[in-house]
Amino acid sequence: MVLIGLSGFVKDCHCDNYKTVWNIIKLETNKSGISDKINTLNVEGNLIKNRQEIINIFNNYFSSIAKNIILTHTNQSNYKPYDTTPLHYLFQSFKTPFPNINLKSSSTKDVENVIKSLKPKNSYGYDGISTKLLKISSAFIISPLTYICNKSISLGIFPDRLKYAVVKPVFKKGDRSNITNYRPISMLGSFSKVFEKIIFKIT
Repeated sequence: MVLIGLSGFVKDCHCDNYKTVWNIIKLETNKSGISDKINTLNVEGNLIKNRQEIINIFNNYFSSIAKNIILTHTNQSNYKPYDTTPLHYLFQSFKTPFPNINLKSSSTKDVENVIKSLKPKNSYGYDGISTKLLKISSAFIISPLTYICNKSISLGIFPDRLKYAVVKPVFKKGDRSNITNYRPISMLGSFSKVFEKIIFKIT
């Protein structure tokens, strides 16, 4: 009965937010449609059902795509981008040198504004902290977070753990057991997003 009433409400309201309204309805009623869980993959005629094997197959597949893209853009069949440092790769890729960057310290107000600018989402990355949770707890962590940001900037070191991302395969269309019908999305940690925006703001 509730869904019927909401359906009538959606039809009666003259707005462009139908999709948003239905997403909220599905979320609240735990009816998110087709599950995003991948139970089976067809690899050269073999059906793979083991979860760990599926994860490894996706990891190898997405990694191979990234390597092929780099090789295509460099036009060097013998080029090995992982045999060199990221800075060396950047210097080799651009003809003109990079200008010097003078980084300034950020204030607690800067960090606060960055956190406020983030969209409140329930999804999270490697750190397990959603932007929604980050915004709720911001008053208690702004000072130490600002200190860590400034320490990172002064040392010129981006924390390794903030480089981690959760890569999820997103189904596009066609056969769900065909790995080529998926595209990867990287879910960064909330703190990583704050660091990146702070560095962008002060450069």
